[in-house]
Amino acid sequence: MKILFYDTKSYDRESFCRQLSDFPDIEIDYLKGDLSPRSAVIAKGYDAVCAFVSSDLGTQTLELLDSYGVHLVLMRCAGFNNVDLKTAARLGIRILRVPGYSPEAVAEHAMALALSANRHIHKSYVKVRENDFSLGGLMGINFYKKTAGIVGTGKIGTAMARICHGFGMEVLAHDIYQNPSLGFVKYVPLDELLARSDLISLHCPLTEENYHLISRKTIQKMKDGVILVNTSRGGLVNTEDLIEGIRAKKFFAVGLDVYEEETANVFEDRSNEILENSATARLLSFPNVIITSHQGFFTKEALAAISRTTLENARAYMEGRATPNEV
Repeated sequence: MKILFYDTKSYDRESFCRQLSDFPDIEIDYLKGDLSPRSAVIAKGYDAVCAFVSSDLGTQTLELLDSYGVHLVLMRCAGFNNVDLKTAARLGIRILRVPGYSPEAVAEHAMALALSANRHIHKSYVKVRENDFSLGGLMGINFYKKTAGIVGTGKIGTAMARICHGFGMEVLAHDIYQNPSLGFVKYVPLDELLARSDLISLHCPLTEENYHLISRKTIQKMKDGVILVNTSRGGLVNTEDLIEGIRAKKFFAVGLDVYEEETANVFEDRSNEILENSATARLLSFPNVIITSHQGFFTKEALAAISRTTLENARAYMEGRATPNEV
């Protein structure tokens, strides 16, 4: 099998190359550019493409891949909201993903964001580097005996719930499907979670139903001084309404690893550019907001799991085997 790997970073190539010795029947060519209708033509002659959360897998791209004989898309991530699933099904293009590469990695990053935003670590770091050891503007709150609200208790949400429980927090959760292994968690309606939680952490997929789950309406239901963390998908939060809530001092702190404008920024160095008319720039102007670069998954263990599972998905396709990783 010949796979064309889009949007290659050095760590992607290194991680996949370490695994390829166990898959001698698979050959990978790497591209720096991402997958889009313009770049789909390069996939002609390949058996599969490997894509990521920022790839354009809309109708036009999939139809082009089909015309070039490509009927396998390997998503090296858990999310697939960027894939036109109806078109893929119509064309017989199979979508295989990596559903659980390292839920602990993302959950640990979510708690790191919560702690850093709460205790103003980003501000303290800059102050101390300038020999300013004063404590002004650095006061946080204890998480111990506070209430954490976990929205979505899949693998990542479950890991985050356990972390919060370890901090001595009361843990509330909201999900259509309740996890029976979380005996210390109380499942409640979303409105109750919003009203009672001191820390709200989002761990649900982006669907039509929960697009802009966090908006003016739901923000108004939160208690004053809440901490909000999103390591799931940017579209869960209405950015303009979030900015409005921050300006109204509704939030004690906000930690974002994902945000609505991130597509053009994900894993790119834009340090020499001016982000004109950017909601991201406005968010960064607030002293109680921390934004990281979609790095929640980025650990050695997670990358190894992603590359291994992606290659195993390709082998399963080659051998005609079913896999639970098919979307």
